[in-house]
Amino acid sequence: MSKQFWKGSAMLAPVPAALVTCGNMERSNVLTIGWTGIVCTRPPMTYISVRPERFSHDIIMDSGEFVINLTTSAMVRETDFCGVKSGRSVDKFAACGFHAAPAVKVSAPLIEECPLSLECKVTESKLLGSHTMFLAEIVGIDADEKFIDSKGKLNLQQCGLAAYAHGEYFALGRKLGDFGFSVRKKKKRNPVSNKNKR
Repeated sequence: MSKQFWKGSAMLAPVPAALVTCGNMERSNVLTIGWTGIVCTRPPMTYISVRPERFSHDIIMDSGEFVINLTTSAMVRETDFCGVKSGRSVDKFAACGFHAAPAVKVSAPLIEECPLSLECKVTESKLLGSHTMFLAEIVGIDADEKFIDSKGKLNLQQCGLAAYAHGEYFALGRKLGDFGFSVRKKKKRNPVSNKNKR
């Protein structure tokens, strides 16, 4: 195998094509974020990185709150729109036909059309260069009930989630396995007794 060496750049992919909401129910904004992820399990911590010139940057800086809303492949046009249009001049909720819903733990609204929303409170902000990283605790999760089965399990594979990679949007594909499946012992099949064969 032959590989080319390139200079360091933001080439980690895929990443979520997330819609981040900020502000409050009376005055809110939506921006598209690719630079996000999980940084800790206990407590549950995440981050988003936002350019200082973005309209939402100062809103998040002042409020210390935001919501990460996961998007679906059916929402990809609206997701792209929220990444290229500024909330200074456009009401993105209205333009995209999104419905704002109140969160439980933060002032920023949820997007009803998104299957999963993570309510976040900022614990630290740090200017890293082109972006400010907002480190935050996930203080609540809002999940669409239609993706929760009778056992209370969230089935995100049914949501048709969207992903972003190097300037392009993708629909996530089929499920390949569960965490730990490569080392999990197979269940032994119960032999059918002669009594049951009658």
